[in-house]
Amino acid sequence: MINKSKNYDELLYSLPLTVRNIIIKLDDNLKESLEEIRLRIDKPLMIHVNNQEKFLSIDGKIVNSPKLAYIVTSEDCEKALQLISKSSIYAFENEIKNGYITLKGGYRVGICGKCVIENGSIKTIVNVSGFNYRIMRQCIGASDEIMKYIIKYPNIVYNTLIISPPQCGKTTLLRDIARNISNGMADLDFNGENVSIIDERSEIAACFKGNPQNDVGYRTDVLDSCPKHIGILMMIRSMSPKVIITDEIGKIEDILAIHEALNAGVSIITTVHGKDIEDIMRKKHIDDMLNNREFDRYVILSRKLGAGTIDAILDKEFKAIFKGPYRKECSLL
Repeated sequence: MINKSKNYDELLYSLPLTVRNIIIKLDDNLKESLEEIRLRIDKPLMIHVNNQEKFLSIDGKIVNSPKLAYIVTSEDCEKALQLISKSSIYAFENEIKNGYITLKGGYRVGICGKCVIENGSIKTIVNVSGFNYRIMRQCIGASDEIMKYIIKYPNIVYNTLIISPPQCGKTTLLRDIARNISNGMADLDFNGENVSIIDERSEIAACFKGNPQNDVGYRTDVLDSCPKHIGILMMIRSMSPKVIITDEIGKIEDILAIHEALNAGVSIITTVHGKDIEDIMRKKHIDDMLNNREFDRYVILSRKLGAGTIDAILDKEFKAIFKGPYRKECSLL
C-alpha cells in the first residue's frame, strides 16, 4: 500500500465513497506509482501513473475508452469537498482561494470552480467542479550522490539552480537537498546548517496546520504559503539562515529578494522551469543572474531514466563537473 508511513488513510478517506472503493481495488503496482487522482463532474475518473493518464472503471480496472470508465457525479464532488474541508469550508478559505487544500500526510488537493472576487483578489471558490488529488512522495536519499557537488567541508554551501521541465522531480530533489544540508552528512564532514524554506505552493515541506509532513531536516524552518520575495526577506531578518531554499523563481520580485539574501551572505538553492542552460538564458531576469555568474552550480534534470534523472551538473562557468544520465534509487515514503 502506498505511503503507509504518511497517513495513506487520510488520502483514502478524503475521497467520496464510490471513488475510494475504486482506488482500493487498484492493482498494488499501480498504487505504488500513483501520482494523481482526477475528479471532474460528468467526466471519466482518471489517474496519472508513471507519467501517463489512465481511465478507471467501477471495478478498479484500467480501461482504454472513457465510455467504459466510471463517470464522476456532482454528488461525488460535493462529498469530496465536504471531506477535504472537514465539512467547514470557511475554516479552509485561505487555502481554497489559492486553489488547493493540503491534507495530513502532505497530500494536496487542487480545486476548480467559480472564483469569487473581492477587492480584486480571489476570496474563495464556489460551484466546485473538479479536484486533482496529488500524491506526495518523499524520496529519501534522492540527493545523496550529488551533495558533494553542492556542499564543501567545513560549511560551504554553493548557490545552486536546479533546471527542470515539469514533472521531472525537481521538488523531490530540492526537498532532499534541504534535509541533507539541515541534518548534515558525516561522510562529507558536513555538520549541517540552518535552512529556511519558503514554500509558496506548499509542495516542498507539505505543511499541514503549519507542521511539515515531509522530512526537511531538524535545522529547518518553513514559511508555508508565503510569496517567495516576502518570505526570503522575513527569514533573513528573523531566522538567521545559512541557506534559503525555494521553488520556481522567475518574477523580478523573486530575483531582487535573492540578491538581498546573497548580499547578506546567505546561500540560495532554488529551481526554474527549463530544459537546459540555453533554454533558461532566454528567460527574462534569469538571464542576468546567469550572465553575472550568481550561481555556483547548475543541476539539470530530465526523465530519461524516469523522474529525477540528473543529466548534468555544471559549475558557474557552465562547464560539466558531472555527466549523466544518472538516477538515484531511493526509499519512497
